[in-house]
Amino acid sequence: MSRQPRFVLPGQPQHVIQRGNNREVIFVSDDDYRFYLEKLGDACVRFDCELHAYVLMTNHVHLLMTPRREDGISKVMQSVGRYYVQYFNYQYKRTGTLWEGRYKATLLDSEAYLLTCYRYIELNPVRAGMVGHPADYPWSSYACNAVGEKNDLITPHERYLALDKDDDVRCSQYRTLFDCHIDAREMEKIREATNKSWVLGPDRFKEEIEALTARQTKPKAKGGDRKSKKYRAGAEINRV
Repeated sequence: MSRQPRFVLPGQPQHVIQRGNNREVIFVSDDDYRFYLEKLGDACVRFDCELHAYVLMTNHVHLLMTPRREDGISKVMQSVGRYYVQYFNYQYKRTGTLWEGRYKATLLDSEAYLLTCYRYIELNPVRAGMVGHPADYPWSSYACNAVGEKNDLITPHERYLALDKDDDVRCSQYRTLFDCHIDAREMEKIREATNKSWVLGPDRFKEEIEALTARQTKPKAKGGDRKSKKYRAGAEINRV
């Protein structure tokens, strides 16, 4: 079966996930996290991608990125992946693959889902039971986005900047977003869209992307309305 091509529009943010092969550990020491972030920063500059939020978990990474060229994200992930595998295999005397196939990504509507994805990413260590609060986890962008700690990797998205003109007030406004849980249905939408490379957003946004790309942005409905006369008539014909 052919692979579903990813949706890419320069200037439109994407939520990206890459996992370790068989969900195995990809970060062991602090130096591992630092090396990955160093190469990620270099690649974002080289391939013209903006990084808005990230979290490095023990066996996978989440990134919120906006590419400024069509192949930006793919080039970033290829570059970081290649450097990191070489480093990790040398460091831990191993060989072979480290990543679980291709990275997964969803193009998303910044109006509806951007700040939700910020929170979804930075809350990962809390959901995993690793820390009680995102501020307690050192390998994410929370300290930058919520506290104002300097981080050269991060380029604030315009939706984030729109929270307030004042840096301190903006950080405070951002922190208040974490007072509310992300709705379980919204979390499932993010997961499904990312894992299956669909577009994340309301129907209006998906229709706009379909018009721009001439591609289907969501799975087709399965079956039909089993209560409708049309469906029952079709089912009766198929039985004959």
